[in-house]
Amino acid sequence: MILYPAIDLKDGQCVRLLQGDMARATVFNTDPGAQAKDFAAQGFSWIHVVDLNGAFAGRAVNAEAVRAILAAVKIPVQLGGGIRSLEQARFWIEAGIARIVLGTAAVKNPGFVREAAKMFPGKIAVGIDAKGGFVAVEGWGETSSMHALDLARRFEDAGIAAIIYTDIGRDGMLSGLNIAETEALARSMSIPVIASGGLKDLDDIRALIATKGVIKGAIAGRALYDGRLDAAAALALIAAPGVPS
Repeated sequence: MILYPAIDLKDGQCVRLLQGDMARATVFNTDPGAQAKDFAAQGFSWIHVVDLNGAFAGRAVNAEAVRAILAAVKIPVQLGGGIRSLEQARFWIEAGIARIVLGTAAVKNPGFVREAAKMFPGKIAVGIDAKGGFVAVEGWGETSSMHALDLARRFEDAGIAAIIYTDIGRDGMLSGLNIAETEALARSMSIPVIASGGLKDLDDIRALIATKGVIKGAIAGRALYDGRLDAAAALALIAAPGVPS
């Protein structure tokens, strides 16, 4: 299992939002590169980055901050937010991004997602962000009529590296991951599923481990920034003998 520390970028700074609301942002670090370096020093093996402005604009807005992160660390970085074309995906992969996360495009342009997965094998993930079980798009500003499971099944045979499932209602709220819904999704398909939204403490890590490898990882944000989740303790739990890798 992999624990991904999150760096959400808004106006060039590291922030955390409450339930995806750009107006409810808390700045935790003004230097994204330094934040990435700190996460790497703590022992994390990946970093999860989201260009929040880009998710609304449909193009890279925090490119300078993403480049600073890539320059600061040697561990792999996955990036989502505003990537809506093969040209944009290729740009970031050539720049050093290990995995691209496609969200809005998965709903509005599934053919592009399939083509990207074929062109960049192992480097494309689908981000499924849900409100009440229904997929939200355009930086979570719009809720579609598509159920999360229906969207996930659309890409079962597309060669997607992972699905990142976010419960928007829990995101940034420190209310705990939606383990039951995420596990149900993961058991319904062969694509690895990563949990996101609300991770609060070591109890969430233990609950993830208790799925015995059904959930392949989780994204941690606010809990890491405000100290509720001890990184060393969390990584030690994950690295313990018998925990699926």
